[in-house]
Amino acid sequence: INAEYMGFFSVVLVLCRVMAAGGNFTFMIIGKNDNPIYEAEFNNSQKNTDTQFIIHAALDNVDEIMWTTNQMHLKTVDKFRIGDKELFISAFVTAGNIKFMLLHDTRNEDGIKNFFTDVYELYIKVLLNPFYEAGTPITSPAFDSRVRLYGRKYF
Repeated sequence: INAEYMGFFSVVLVLCRVMAAGGNFTFMIIGKNDNPIYEAEFNNSQKNTDTQFIIHAALDNVDEIMWTTNQMHLKTVDKFRIGDKELFISAFVTAGNIKFMLLHDTRNEDGIKNFFTDVYELYIKVLLNPFYEAGTPITSPAFDSRVRLYGRKYF
């Protein structure tokens, strides 16, 4: 088996573990160099670190789609099917090429768009902080609590 097939099988195995958790919403902010800046999970009692791998697999689609539209909210950019269940990845790209990505198993385009818009406003406030260096992980408890508040509100 070549490396390409091994990568595909790895994604399928990871997705099976994520779907077993059920009701999963994972939000990530990805920097210009595809480095994770922030991550939060909603409606999931256990922390699943494999979701970073799944979201990272969709970055190529985001890079392709963002050049075909002038919209910041790219809607659903990728989906995975495991048996009878589907996982979707929605994306939002800022003017500074920072990607907001959400892994979810239910469709809620209006809620996701509103969530991205509210988090974008929060992110801009973080950028205006003179003590924050752009592109580094966001560790602010206030930012985290507001993002989680928006997650409960929209999901």
